Amino acid sequence: MHTPRKPKLAVWKFASCDGCQLSLLDCEDELLAVANTVSIAYFPEATRAVVDGPYDISLVEGSISTGEDAERIQMIRDESNLLITIGACATSGGIQGLRNFANVDQYISTVYAHPEYIHTLRNVSPISQHVFVDYEVRGCPINKYHLVEVLAAHLAGRRPNIPSYSVCVECKRRGTSCVMVAHGTPCMGPVTQAGCGAICPAYNRGCYGCYGPSEEPNTQALSAWWTKLGVEDADIARSYRSYNALSGVFRREGSRYAKKAAAGATNEERPQ
Repeated sequence: MHTPRKPKLAVWKFASCDGCQLSLLDCEDELLAVANTVSIAYFPEATRAVVDGPYDISLVEGSISTGEDAERIQMIRDESNLLITIGACATSGGIQGLRNFANVDQYISTVYAHPEYIHTLRNVSPISQHVFVDYEVRGCPINKYHLVEVLAAHLAGRRPNIPSYSVCVECKRRGTSCVMVAHGTPCMGPVTQAGCGAICPAYNRGCYGCYGPSEEPNTQALSAWWTKLGVEDADIARSYRSYNALSGVFRREGSRYAKKAAAGATNEERPQ
């Protein structure tokens, strides 16, 4: 009897903290089910075994920060039938993307004892700026059930069922009071994609935007509310420039308020 070939799965790492790969390993029982369905061909975080490509599915964690990274992701794309980016670093630059708004040479000279050995690109960029990406799983870190759903959907030949609504929906589902309405706490929930279960608002903390922009987010309206709450322009800019600083709508709103903050600082320096 002919045994059908299992799809080959590869997991790749670029500039990141490994947290999203650990989320995959944390799937435990779900991972065993996935392992029975696919052949794990390349996954250094889990096994030393390496099977040559091409690969049916490639999961990519991390952002592009060096010339070598830019070359390697092209090779991975050529070797992969389906390429899925996982986590904020891969989908929108991650925390390291913050260097795009600063002086990279100054950072390098401050952090490293021998900066002359460091060769890096001027800007960090998400994977999609270098190659075509078939699907993005967002989060910092990702929701492990989202990843299992994406893999299961591909294997079943259907579309993944991942929420695109905001964290506010999750707050309502778990009966959590709106922290902005109840306490005047600035919260990114109205513009952030659901996925965490609204953990921070459940502890009376504002959402930090870990999952990036929700579908059609109204960032300008949210920023206006934050201004009414007394949040400074610079703090609004920093809130958009966090885990998903390079996501289009977050980047634009962050830049808009960074300019307003800079203009305000300049006006304060001028003699009256």
